Amino acid sequence: MKEVMENANDPALEISLKEARKINKDANIGDSVGVEIVPRDFGRIAAQTAKQVIIQKLREAERDVIFSEFNDRKGEIVSGLIQKADHNIVVMDLGKLEGVMPAKEQIPTEHYHVNDKIKGYVLDVERGAKGAPQVIVSRSHPDFVRKLLEFEIPEIYEGVIEIKSVSRDPGYRSKIAVYSPDPNIDPVGSCVGQKGVRIQNVINELNGEKIDVIEWNEDPSIYIASSLLPAQILAVDIKEDEKFAQVIVPDDQLSLAIGKSGQNARLAARLTNWKIDIKSETQFREMLELAQKEEETQDTEE
Repeated sequence: MKEVMENANDPALEISLKEARKINKDANIGDSVGVEIVPRDFGRIAAQTAKQVIIQKLREAERDVIFSEFNDRKGEIVSGLIQKADHNIVVMDLGKLEGVMPAKEQIPTEHYHVNDKIKGYVLDVERGAKGAPQVIVSRSHPDFVRKLLEFEIPEIYEGVIEIKSVSRDPGYRSKIAVYSPDPNIDPVGSCVGQKGVRIQNVINELNGEKIDVIEWNEDPSIYIASSLLPAQILAVDIKEDEKFAQVIVPDDQLSLAIGKSGQNARLAARLTNWKIDIKSETQFREMLELAQKEEETQDTEE
């Protein structure tokens, strides 16, 4: 390609307007014109070398195009066929390139098999071996649940309902905090759907992972109480500076509030971004009595 000039000073890069119009009669100054070059004494080895260089450059350009395309798809959901599956890595065929799901991005309760079609969340796009782009896919990331909900619930996709926070124990349970500025919309009801049909599609995609949908509230005490559902809460005492909440529950609700292996309390803490200490009614009374006795002892000593 040569640039059209009034007079060509550099024959390797420029061509005069007169010569350019012999190739393209519509050529004007500033345009680029393709000039066919036929080298002399161009032997077989030189031709082969040129061919290899051109093919290599084309492959590099193709990789760059695919890299840019998938780099723009970070944070989206992709579908692919499993090509390879073991405990350490799952390799997916995404069409133009491979998706890789490392062990830490897999759902621990799932088993993957070759030729299964699965969905995944595009976590990152990296340059792999020989510069080939490689998509890092996740099924355990909290945003995978967020994106699945966007697909299933039009109100979230349209922005009528906002997902404020997601906390997740992949394969076992997720908690989602939703909010709508419109007082006429029930964000929890809209997400769950009639007889749970909307949320069920997401649960099915996650192979039975339980999903708790709660309503976000700007009042931390109400939000924290909701985050510990399905447990009933008697009181929430908050320390705003420390982002610490003391939660009191009925005696028979303590194990439910904490959850198996502390799961419910842990997910609630992650969801709200508050430290949460849960006490039963009896434990709280005992704690108050002990504090009162210590205070009385101090007064007596003084």
